[in-house]
Amino acid sequence: MRAALLGVIDPELGDNIVDLGMVRAVTVDPDGRVEVRVDLTVAGCPLRTQLRSDVEARVGSLPGVRLVEVVMGVMDAAERSALMDRARRKAQEDRALATDIPATARILAVSSGKGGVGKSSVTVNLAVALAQRGLVVGLLDADIWGFSVPRLLGMQGELTAEGKKIVPLEKQVGPGLLKVVSMGFLADEESAIMWRGLILNRAVQQFLEDVRWGELDYLLIDMPPGTGDIQMGLARMLPRTEVLVVTTPPIAAQKVAARAADMARKGHLRVAGVIENMSDFTCDHGTSYALFGAGGGERLSAEIGVPLVGAVPLHPDMAASGDAGTPVALSRGVLGLAFEALAARIAEEVAPVVEVSGCTARLLEKVEAALGDAP
Repeated sequence: MRAALLGVIDPELGDNIVDLGMVRAVTVDPDGRVEVRVDLTVAGCPLRTQLRSDVEARVGSLPGVRLVEVVMGVMDAAERSALMDRARRKAQEDRALATDIPATARILAVSSGKGGVGKSSVTVNLAVALAQRGLVVGLLDADIWGFSVPRLLGMQGELTAEGKKIVPLEKQVGPGLLKVVSMGFLADEESAIMWRGLILNRAVQQFLEDVRWGELDYLLIDMPPGTGDIQMGLARMLPRTEVLVVTTPPIAAQKVAARAADMARKGHLRVAGVIENMSDFTCDHGTSYALFGAGGGERLSAEIGVPLVGAVPLHPDMAASGDAGTPVALSRGVLGLAFEALAARIAEEVAPVVEVSGCTARLLEKVEAALGDAP
């Protein structure tokens, strides 16, 4: 039970609710009913629903658990102070970067266990769909070797610096705004990037630490495939990162994607959910075909105890739009509607943006300020 609750991460403080002292009691009945008492920092915590669903999903995935009931309480002043001390110590231990990313911005790393699952296409179109909701969305292409974000967005240009800070290239999307940083704005598209792990990590660190991100609601990070140096470095540099795992329907892809989730949790990152790409293909006459199998997203979400955020159907428009630099999320076709639904689920349920007056956002600002003042 403790191991399951260690996987429930407060996304603002980047630590699990057990070590933060938020879990007050766990009661297990012989009939499979489990009651978990969780104390929040304030009664009106905007993360209440998210934490409740994360606890229910993680504990509910354990064998023999029939029902999970989460009872929410409120910390007293001494307990809140202890939580802030814990957060400050962890931030010092992790040596989290001092960045320009607002404390209230949700940081979502889109990951996969292997290449070929359409992770970059999902990241780009999800960013576009979120921006269409009137949000300011940062998009960091952390796939240094295999950068593709500029082409998928149809963006060209060179990154510039102001006051020793890199300025992202911007793209207006309806009422929202995209701010994009990619190696593709610094290197030729046909040129190979022949860097080793430490240099790759330093490049990602510079894109995080030395970029003038400014106002942001979300920062989406297109991760390289696999479980390598950049993934390990991100957990250290940005401990409040949350992970969305992209998989395709086959069992083989699901098992590989589970490794990406396992690595995130070993780095104490919250796994926010699963996105299944390349699901059923529907012909013009209305018949659907599971060309790559079925159920991979559902199986993976059940296995790792997180929600299936949504599924993106297999459709030829995805490749054509990527080649043309016109994201399918801008269309009203089947793919556009799928990404609209994904963005709504993330913005409203899975990872909603919280106000600065939220439960731990102010504590996080105090922690970051204390670290900034530390010798």
